[in-house]
Amino acid sequence: MTKPSDQTRGGRPVALQPDERAEQRILDAAHTVFVRRGTAGARMQEIAEAAGVNQALLHYYFRSKDRLAEAVFRRAAMQLLPSVIAVLASKADLEEKVTRVVQLELDHLLRTPHLPGYIISELTHHPDRARQFISALTGVTPEHVRPRVLRTLGAQIRQRVRRGSMRPIAPEQFVVNLLALCIFPFAARPMLEVMLGLDHQRFARFVARRRRELAPFFLRALRP
Repeated sequence: MTKPSDQTRGGRPVALQPDERAEQRILDAAHTVFVRRGTAGARMQEIAEAAGVNQALLHYYFRSKDRLAEAVFRRAAMQLLPSVIAVLASKADLEEKVTRVVQLELDHLLRTPHLPGYIISELTHHPDRARQFISALTGVTPEHVRPRVLRTLGAQIRQRVRRGSMRPIAPEQFVVNLLALCIFPFAARPMLEVMLGLDHQRFARFVARRRRELAPFFLRALRP
């Protein structure tokens, strides 16, 4: 790590000292602010105040708002889909995969309801982060993720189509349809709350019911 920049106290320069706890507090505060306000709406001063540090220390660790935004995005990406990717690429039965993905996604998104909107906004305004997003999720490039997930799902789908227990569907469509059904209520939560008259508690009950009903609904839609 390079030598910390100095700030002044009473007219005398005072060197900033590296502090892992301060760095973590900054990242925690930035995560909260960026996810709630988006990169454009986040302010470095607000992050510094939330972390209990001055802006000089914030800039020492992350240099700029862009670098801090990238660090937050990597952290947010790791929270959204890694376990889902592992489930979809596994050898578990297709029905078990659908049930497990629904449970994992809805449980996590109920704890972090602002996360989908933040990820979608970041990918919309910074499309170059799509590769960063996939790499953060899996530790490998998108070129390695695609065949691992789609090949496994494709083989399972074809097997059921041959048996006559499932209608044909491309594995890409299967994945997108399933994830969209999980993520949409959270990405569109403000609109749904107004349309359906949901407060915080009613929304939680809405999600709990969806957790029970979504997997059977999705699987029934694929039956011939």
